[in-house]
Amino acid sequence: MSLSRFLRHYLLALQFFSRVPVTGRLADWVGFSPAMLRASAAHFPGVGWLAGVWMGGVFFALQWCLPPLPASPWVAAVGATIAGVLFTGAFHEDGLADLFDGLGGSADRARALEIMKDSRIGSFGAIALVLALLAKVSLLVLLAQSDALRAVVAVFAAQVVSRAMPLLVIYTLPHVGDAAGSKSKPLADSLSPGALLAAGLWTALAMCLVVWLYPTTPWWSATLGALLGTAWMRGWLQRRLQGFTGDGLGATQQVSELLFYLALALSL
Repeated sequence: MSLSRFLRHYLLALQFFSRVPVTGRLADWVGFSPAMLRASAAHFPGVGWLAGVWMGGVFFALQWCLPPLPASPWVAAVGATIAGVLFTGAFHEDGLADLFDGLGGSADRARALEIMKDSRIGSFGAIALVLALLAKVSLLVLLAQSDALRAVVAVFAAQVVSRAMPLLVIYTLPHVGDAAGSKSKPLADSLSPGALLAAGLWTALAMCLVVWLYPTTPWWSATLGALLGTAWMRGWLQRRLQGFTGDGLGATQQVSELLFYLALALSL
C-alpha cells in the first residue's frame, strides 16, 4: 500500500471515529466511498492510539497538578473520561445507550431495531450509560491508587484494544442495520482478512509498547477481559438481532474497554 493511500484511509477512520477536524481541502483529498470506508476500518485501533494519548495525557496532567489528596484520582479520572467523550463526540456512548434502549425496550427484533433509530434516550439507555460511566471512572481511580503511571498506560492500551474488538464483530456477523434510515454515520458493514490483520498489527504494536513499559503487569489478563466482553456482546447481538448494527459496535467498544480495566484490576 502506498503512503498516500495509507494516510487517506487513516484520515477517513479519524474523520469517522472522532471529532478531530478532517474538513475542507483535506477532506476533499481524502475522499469517500463505501470501499474506502471498509478499508479504513483497519485503522480504527490506530485512532485509538490518538485517543489513548489524549486521554492518558489528561489523566497524567491532572494527577500531577492536583494535590495529593484522596479526591484527586477521582478528579483525574473524571477529567480523562470527559476528554474521551470530547474526542469522539460521545460516539460510542451513544451506541451503548441506543442498543440498551432497543434490546431492553422490546423482545421483538424489528421493534428493537426501530427503537435504536430514535434519537431520544429511554430509561434502559440512560441507566446503561450512567452505570458504564460510573464503572469507568471507578476502575480508573482504583488503577490510579495502585500505580498512577501504570493507570495512564492502561488508559492508552484500553483505547487501542477496545477499538479493535468491534472489528471481530464486523468480521463474524452480518450487518442488519438500515443504512438509509440510520441516524448515525455510515459504517463499515464488512471487513476483509487483510484489514483485520492490519488492525491486529496496530493493536500488537500498542501492546508491545505497554509490555516494554511495564513488563511485569498482566496485560494479557486485561486483553482477555476485553475479548470475553466482545464474545458476550457478539453472542447477544447474534441472538437478539441476528447480526450487528452501528449501535452494537459502539456498545461493544464500551463493554470491552470496561472489561479491560476490570480484568487488569482483578489481576493486580
